[in-house]
Amino acid sequence: MTLILDGVSVRQRGETWLDDVHLELPNGMTTLVGPMTAGKTTLMRVAAGLLPPDSGRVVVHEKDVTGISVRKRSVAFVYQQFINYPSLTVYENIASPLRLDPRFRKNEIDPRVREVAELMGISDLLGRRPAELSGGQQQRTAIARALARPVDVLLLDEPLANLDFKLREQLRADLKTMFADTPGVVLYSTADPNEALTFAARTVVLGEGRVQHVGDVADMYAHPPTLAVAATLSDPPLNLLPGVVRDGRIEVLGTSFPAPRAHATGHDVMLGIRPHQVRIARDGPGALELPAEIRLAEVTGSATFLHLLLQGDRHLVAHLPGTQLFTPGETTVVYVDPAHIFVFDEAGGRLLATSAAEVDLHG
Repeated sequence: MTLILDGVSVRQRGETWLDDVHLELPNGMTTLVGPMTAGKTTLMRVAAGLLPPDSGRVVVHEKDVTGISVRKRSVAFVYQQFINYPSLTVYENIASPLRLDPRFRKNEIDPRVREVAELMGISDLLGRRPAELSGGQQQRTAIARALARPVDVLLLDEPLANLDFKLREQLRADLKTMFADTPGVVLYSTADPNEALTFAARTVVLGEGRVQHVGDVADMYAHPPTLAVAATLSDPPLNLLPGVVRDGRIEVLGTSFPAPRAHATGHDVMLGIRPHQVRIARDGPGALELPAEIRLAEVTGSATFLHLLLQGDRHLVAHLPGTQLFTPGETTVVYVDPAHIFVFDEAGGRLLATSAAEVDLHG
């Protein structure tokens, strides 16, 4: 089973929402990750048949379904908002798509409803109506209804975004197990890079309506091919500092470190530093020393986010473990190991070097 978006573009109110999207998704789970305005929902609505593309086509299992009504497609859609029939019980909500499917005989509906309800942990709620459920229970019901009928394409549009942390963690684990051996195509969208990393599935990075990269999410995190991909997969946001290559070294904010490869002198670069790689104490030789003014210490309990002002009004955030106390306005020095700095081409955003793999500037 495959889902193909072939040159799909969508324009609304003079704006381009999807720009020549080419995707081929095999069976199993694929994660679609990108910021809130990336075009994820638009892409999924096109894939479902809810929104016709202005150009391009949608192909499911070698059949062009672009002009086919969503009602005539083998597709299910789970939205971020809980969408259940308020007048029906949980049981009837789950059973409703089965009653409309000629493949299911009457005597097959009840066991299937109970099987999916048990899978989603809502067997004891089958007699309740949505108004009597918590948010998490309502979302489990919506997912159960989507799973009840076997479909070629299952689309989940940020289905856990409105749930509390503990419930999100639990449902992530359940869904990862559930979709491990699915015969159909499952496309799961999220704005949370940590969620994409948790699923550890084939991943599509979307930004400004364009496909930025497709591949293994762990590989993309370790070796982001572009600055856009690195930024999308970084939470907290990636720290960015400008640098320039001179005489075999990369100069940044009054200090420098050896360039990973022999780059052209005078070449402008952008340095990407993940917040958890910023230290407040030197932990090895060769670390960059960056004088800074403490602007804010954001304490969450398990971590402290230290907001710093560097030379040239450049901002830097350090992600420190545990509760650590700092005084705003004080000066300090923070340290970054050059081995943990991503070096990107300043003009095009292409990755030039990482700590574990290096790409020649002229390659």
